[in-house]
Amino acid sequence: MTNAHWFLLIGCLMLARGLAATTIMRLPITSAIFYLSVGLILGPTFLGIFNFDPLQQSAVLEVVTEIAVLISLFSAGVKMPVPVTFKRWGPPIRLAWVSMTITVAMVAAFAYFVLELPIGAGILLGAVLAPTDPVLATDVQVRHAGDKDNLRFLLTCEAGMNDGSAFPFVMLGLGLLGLHEIGSLGSKWLLVDVLWATLGAILIGAGVGAGLARIGWKLRGGSSKHEVLDDLVGLGLIAVVYGLCLWLKAWGFLAVFFAGVALRHTELVLAGAPRDRQGMLESDTTKSAAAATDPDHQVPLTVSAEALVFKEHLERLSELMLVLLLGGMIVLGSWSWRAAGMALFLFFVARPASVWIGLAGTSTTRRMKWITGWFGVRGIGSVYYLMYAIQHGLPEDLARELTQITLTVVMLSIFVHGISVKPLMDRFWRS
Repeated sequence: MTNAHWFLLIGCLMLARGLAATTIMRLPITSAIFYLSVGLILGPTFLGIFNFDPLQQSAVLEVVTEIAVLISLFSAGVKMPVPVTFKRWGPPIRLAWVSMTITVAMVAAFAYFVLELPIGAGILLGAVLAPTDPVLATDVQVRHAGDKDNLRFLLTCEAGMNDGSAFPFVMLGLGLLGLHEIGSLGSKWLLVDVLWATLGAILIGAGVGAGLARIGWKLRGGSSKHEVLDDLVGLGLIAVVYGLCLWLKAWGFLAVFFAGVALRHTELVLAGAPRDRQGMLESDTTKSAAAATDPDHQVPLTVSAEALVFKEHLERLSELMLVLLLGGMIVLGSWSWRAAGMALFLFFVARPASVWIGLAGTSTTRRMKWITGWFGVRGIGSVYYLMYAIQHGLPEDLARELTQITLTVVMLSIFVHGISVKPLMDRFWRS
């Protein structure tokens, strides 16, 4: 395809998605199914108009998926209920670390004993497939800052954190394959890749997010009435936090999510927002509290609230582009029982079992455990981890097999979860 063809294709998809927004919302499917179907029809599976080889384009895919996940994680962070309390955040923390670890172990065992892959490749595959996706799971995520639905919060918070908590297992898998230094008996991996990279990411993200909130608030409250460009400030925060984490060897995905959480929390505190009955800060008072002190102030009053709409538009654009390319990567003739078997095992065994074990002893209801165990959407995050591993020297034969498995799992997840999300969520809320 030429550049003109790409512009026409993307433009037509954007127009169709924008003009048919109301119709798509009424249909029992997600927009990702529409994008993937177009990619499959135009790709090598059917018409063969375009083909996108993920191994040859792994460097480009790594950067593009990385940016998409970062924007989605920041958007998820600023929509989280604050402050962070163990009572409210305990279940998603368990899902993001305990359940995800169990999923990695179960997928690695399946890959080792059933698919006969090396143990390092099994752990790597588990780390690629275990995290739930913050980009494609918009229909089961918190819709706006102040959304108090417990199920949406649980799934969104899990997706925000497990994209960072999966990275240690990516590095462990690469280490066992001889592509990363993990030290004697894994000592370096435990100290650097697990402890420091995780704790450092949380500290960097929370510190920079809170600091930026105070700087922005002070500028807005000054007598000279500084105008703050929220969109640029939000994107700048993502870039600075992620850059610091890359420099200091911490997990940037986790840091960006907590930067969004800290930004919103600090701005609400500075605005004097009251707490609700559960002790959560009420976000809808942010503007009124600031306007009370400066009624003539006409510019946006908080970075976290005003930049969110722009980030969500970027999320939709990245979803369209990446899912379309995903369809161009898939060749139905190369499917195998190995890839389909892994998908079935992940959807119906590993994910539900890990959720029930991770949430054991919490006040989470059985109904919520069942629906949480089902909606473990896999997507752009998995593609990023795979491209990251390929760029770090994954052997070509192994890379192609893991790519085939990962793309099959992601494709089936888009279709299976995308078809079931609206009916099941509607039924859950009616109950």
